[in-house]
Amino acid sequence: MATYLLEHRHTAPKLCVLLFVFLLFVVGPITALSVGEARLVRSNTFAEVEVEDYTKYYNYVEMTRLLKFMAMKYPYISNLSSIGQSVQGRELWVMRITKDPNADVPGKPKCKYVGNMHGDETISRQVLVYLVNYLLTRYGEDPRITELLTSTDIYIMPSMNPDGFERSREGDCSGDAGGRSNAKNMDLNRSFPDQFDKINVQQDDVPEVTAVIKWILEKKFVLSGNLHGGTVVASYPFDDSASHKMQGYYSSSVDDNLFKHLALTYAKNHPVMRTGKPKCPDTPDETFEDGIVNGAKWYDVPGGMQDYNYLNGNCLEITMELSCCKFPLASELKKEWDYNRESLIAYLEQVHIGVRGYVNEATNGTALPDASIMVAGINHNLTTAKFGDFYRLLLPGTYNISAIATGYMPMTVVGVQVVEGKATELNFTLAPLGNEPTGGITMGTSGANESSTPQEARPPAQPEHQPIQPQDFRHHHYNDMELFLRMYSNRFHSIAHLYSIGKSAEDRELYVMVISDNPTVHEPGEPEFKYIANMHGNEVVGRELLLNLIEYLCHNYGSDPEVTQLVNTTRIHIMPSMNPDGYEIAREGKRGIGYTGRNNSNNFDLNRNFPDQFTTITEPRQPETIAVMNWLKSYPFVLSANLHGGSLVVNYPYDDDKRGRTEYSKCPDDKVFKQVARSYSQENALMHKGHPCEDLYPSAFFEDGITNGANWYNVPGGMQDWNYLNTNCFEVTIELGCVKYPKAQHLPLYWDQNHRALLQYIHQVHRGVKGMVIDIKDGTGIPNATIMVEEIDHPITTNLAGDYWRLLVPGTYHLTASARGYNSVKIYATVPEEGVELVDFRLTRVHSEPNGQAPKDPGATQDPAEVVFQSFIKDLSLGQGLEQLVQSTITESSFRYRRYKELSEFLRGLTLNFPKITSLHSLGQSVEYRTIWALEISNKPDEPETAKPKIRLVGGIHGNAPVGTELLLEFAAFLCINYDKNPTITRLINETRIVILPSINPDGRELAREKQCTSTVGMTNTHGKDLDTDFFGNASQRVVEAQPETRAVMDLILERGFTLSVALDGGSLLATYPYDKPVQPVENEETLKYLANVYASNHPKMHLGDTGCPSNVDNIPDGVLRAAERQSHMGSMKDFSVDFGHCPEITVYTGCCLFPPAKQLATLWAENRKALLSMLVEVHKGVRGMVKDKSGKPIVGAMIVLNGGVRVFTAEGGYFHALLAPGNHNIEAVADGYQQQRQEVVVSSYEAASSIIIEFDMDNRIFGLPREFVVATAAASMTALVVTACIIWCVCSAKSNQQKDGFHRLRQHRDDYEDEIRLTSMGSKKSLLSNEFQDESESDEDTLYANANKL
Repeated sequence: MATYLLEHRHTAPKLCVLLFVFLLFVVGPITALSVGEARLVRSNTFAEVEVEDYTKYYNYVEMTRLLKFMAMKYPYISNLSSIGQSVQGRELWVMRITKDPNADVPGKPKCKYVGNMHGDETISRQVLVYLVNYLLTRYGEDPRITELLTSTDIYIMPSMNPDGFERSREGDCSGDAGGRSNAKNMDLNRSFPDQFDKINVQQDDVPEVTAVIKWILEKKFVLSGNLHGGTVVASYPFDDSASHKMQGYYSSSVDDNLFKHLALTYAKNHPVMRTGKPKCPDTPDETFEDGIVNGAKWYDVPGGMQDYNYLNGNCLEITMELSCCKFPLASELKKEWDYNRESLIAYLEQVHIGVRGYVNEATNGTALPDASIMVAGINHNLTTAKFGDFYRLLLPGTYNISAIATGYMPMTVVGVQVVEGKATELNFTLAPLGNEPTGGITMGTSGANESSTPQEARPPAQPEHQPIQPQDFRHHHYNDMELFLRMYSNRFHSIAHLYSIGKSAEDRELYVMVISDNPTVHEPGEPEFKYIANMHGNEVVGRELLLNLIEYLCHNYGSDPEVTQLVNTTRIHIMPSMNPDGYEIAREGKRGIGYTGRNNSNNFDLNRNFPDQFTTITEPRQPETIAVMNWLKSYPFVLSANLHGGSLVVNYPYDDDKRGRTEYSKCPDDKVFKQVARSYSQENALMHKGHPCEDLYPSAFFEDGITNGANWYNVPGGMQDWNYLNTNCFEVTIELGCVKYPKAQHLPLYWDQNHRALLQYIHQVHRGVKGMVIDIKDGTGIPNATIMVEEIDHPITTNLAGDYWRLLVPGTYHLTASARGYNSVKIYATVPEEGVELVDFRLTRVHSEPNGQAPKDPGATQDPAEVVFQSFIKDLSLGQGLEQLVQSTITESSFRYRRYKELSEFLRGLTLNFPKITSLHSLGQSVEYRTIWALEISNKPDEPETAKPKIRLVGGIHGNAPVGTELLLEFAAFLCINYDKNPTITRLINETRIVILPSINPDGRELAREKQCTSTVGMTNTHGKDLDTDFFGNASQRVVEAQPETRAVMDLILERGFTLSVALDGGSLLATYPYDKPVQPVENEETLKYLANVYASNHPKMHLGDTGCPSNVDNIPDGVLRAAERQSHMGSMKDFSVDFGHCPEITVYTGCCLFPPAKQLATLWAENRKALLSMLVEVHKGVRGMVKDKSGKPIVGAMIVLNGGVRVFTAEGGYFHALLAPGNHNIEAVADGYQQQRQEVVVSSYEAASSIIIEFDMDNRIFGLPREFVVATAAASMTALVVTACIIWCVCSAKSNQQKDGFHRLRQHRDDYEDEIRLTSMGSKKSLLSNEFQDESESDEDTLYANANKL
């Protein structure tokens, strides 16, 4: 070796260089290797569709997609429908754009635009799509657009001739391609009925015209525009004349000046049209004065659409020619949109000029549709719409206007002043022939109202309007009151609707009359108000006053300005009697302190029966109380008053305090309550003096006639405090007089004293701030958002549509709107002295991308089917979606209890009758060999379909509580029967796997007996085992072998794949969530509690939190309880489901009685049907997705960790689905051999599950460290080692050349050295070399060697 080194000492430096080169080429690339990170791809919640695309024309398919997308994105202001089909079967799409687009609301005139009537005139088609987008996107942001959509019902048809468009050719300016006519070669603008000629066309040849005619006649539009192309001008009727002179004949209508005004409105806002010189290439010298022209004067057009609108449809229409070239290049689209945008909007605003109002019947106030409205000197009448409303466009001036209806006396008002701008209000009340008129006509302009009751034209001076006063003053016992309410609901059905909120202890209906212009639905933005009377049965003045108020509102609607305004802007609920049982035993003439009839028939004071913030109310909750609590939770009431008797004062919260003393108990909204209380007392002169009942209480004094409740006397369990603390509603209590049950002859006096106060108090609901809380991304309202006012500790929440009302006294406030999953928004608002301030909030969602980054890939589009399904779930989650589903699927049912044999036959019958959607399986057998059945309902019941959520519904775990079994059997039949019949049920079944286990303890059920509410017979299985204590996952926990019933269900649960489970039991009225075992804290408790809340909130009684059951916990918040707090035990089914099935499960207790009589099953079904359906909706929420590797291969068995705790696993196909409470959640994805991934998701209470895709890379970590770090460190270490070795080698080689003698000595003593090595085999070579044979010479090379060693 030494000889080799010596011989090659001169090559050592070369070798060093070679080693460095080797390291650069080998080690360098190794350290450069990096591991690609796994990507988390978030699918967009909404497809980003570019609507204002000015680079191309939309064909039929593209236009359809765009319109559908916009309708789904803005459902609260848009609705897409088809009025018919073209010859070739294309839909004639119409987009309706207005606030509340799914309801016909009086007071909003209808207007329309129609485009592309000639298929090759295409600019109209495009600009109308742009207009749709412009209106939708600017609603709520641009005050002008917001006002327009709030006050106007707009219909836009982009293409009346979609077949012709498909045949047309871009760039064809003269229409040579032949797309002008429809597919039957018919010119649609020559195919309408004409006043001068018979138009001979077959309906089958022009289905487009037939559909439009039907549409015009049905909707009674007020204003319209028909958009064409070929020049630039606005033309107006008439389009032809009797002579049919081809050109130059001016064919004027009686509204000629009005038509010219409308045409000028469009033309003057168009930069080319207003010049009157379009300078079209084929007619360069053609001019139109001011850019408008009479149609016939330009050229004769028989069978035109604009004349038909005017002569047959109440509607004034003009035709707008938008461009010289009929089908210009797409590069011209942006310019054309800019030219027409302002004209299109300004023209729509003209629908609000002239005169508007209502025509009503005098005796009962019902609307008179199809009454004629005549303007003297203008021989063109129009007719009222279905609400009796009319809109007569007129230019400024003075007019005599009449209303005429068959069977009624005509009425005329003269000197109606029409001014520029908003329409003058003019309401008519027509008396039947043979009757004297009892009402009149009401006019108003810009808030100034006048009235008259003329029968013929007369001088402008008119007597002051006097409202119709009630005539029915008497005491109404229950049957009399019921007939009164039914009569007024029937006679005034357009504004009055009677409903019941429940029954009294003696089964009398608790009636409510709602009065509003649209009484059966909540209109977003319109506040809900209520009056309640006769809570104490012997305090009857309020009962009679409210009946008088119903009479007054109904008779004066449409004729009295104040009543009309209140009814049109408020939804007024009136409950004349909350205690009809007590009233029936009370006696007339009682005054002061009297108790007979005060309480309900169970002898409980209803105004001491509500849950209280300071005192525990031990008395059982009464049916009247429960009904009212449920009612208040069902409507977004804003303001209320509770009418009592026995004194003369308005008292406001709080009614008690925590010390139980008579002292001022101030609530956070004390100033608001004082304001609304004074609004009533100031209108009642006697009350406002503050000295009530001087003969009974001579020392009593209430300043301004108002008092704080607790400062008067303590009332624990009162209704007004419960309103304020548990709902958005502010309620006061009004004591109407010292005599509780006065003589009937005194009732008119009470009306005189109080009717102004009753009306003024309703006005108070329009104080403060109101508005919408809106998702800024999709424009939809956000329900349950919180509105906080700084320094007032009383938040209120938004309604289902996102609308809210917050009563405040005048001043400036700092408001904050917040909602789960959204960033909060703060706004300063100033409340005016009179009226309400409109404050809308637009919230942005919290980013749900990794690390809080903005969403990636904005251009990615979501599957259209998924977008539609998301809209479907949202519709069911918001508003009245579920309630409407329940109402639309009412089926006849015959309820009875079924024993095992009949149950089995019933299930088999379902599979035989509905084989395509049902599949019946045996999970195992009971101790006595009865089958444990599982029925699956799905559109593909025999396929796994792991991408769909799977819900488990379980009944009969306790055989003595068979209500759950019967409800699930009825639910199964309900779903099957409505499949393919009801589209919503069909969709839910198609998108969900529903597994129903109706009875898992059939042996116990055979032993149980009907009408045994507390018996334990049948609770256990044949072995005496309570099955809900037999579910153990760990062998160490199990003392004995699992029962066969338990094992069957456990095996099903352990299959996993379930997203949600609901078990039905009995013995109480509440919903419980895991755990039954005493565990603290509960993992994922927020989600589990939320799911139980969803069920309870959709149950009419459960959410009130009062079980009403003997020996049960009462006052359960929202009717939801953690299971262990009810009865703690081990081995429960829901605990097992959560711990080992990774599926949340709730238990629903359907009623106090374990085995109620069969006749009660129908009621129990009615109570639980909506809640069960809500579970089918809820199972589609949360978060779902797919886990795959970078090659796209699904990863089965990957673990999804939710918020660091709860785990779910991916199924076949890599799919997973987990339910989560609304809000922000952290998700971790873990799989063997792959890198762990994290993401934050936002879950909404009303949206379908957020969908994510997780793409994994291989796990390249070494010793838990990133591979690139480990490789880089190893490479660096290797480099250092090799370099060090190389340097040592080079230095040693250089040194050896200078030390020949030392090496000679080594060779000379070689034999001795080897002997020494043998003798000291355990010794050190180094010691021998360093001591015995050390070269002691010193040189420069020695120094170099020493320095190298230091390196």
